[in-house]
Amino acid sequence: MTQVVVGQNENIESALRRFKRQVSKAGIFADIKRLRHFETPIEKQKRKAVARRKKRFR
Repeated sequence: MTQVVVGQNENIESALRRFKRQVSKAGIFADIKRLRHFETPIEKQKRKAVARRKKRFR
């Protein structure tokens, strides 16, 4: 669960930017997009292979 605590003198725009950054780092949007439609076994294998390649080069 991603949370952002807004400081006393902090404006909403900066808090929203921090929230968006945390959500993108956590990979929440990628999970939502992946779970939105049915994924065939071939698509799942391709996605995992790409993730393994990306992980190896980090």
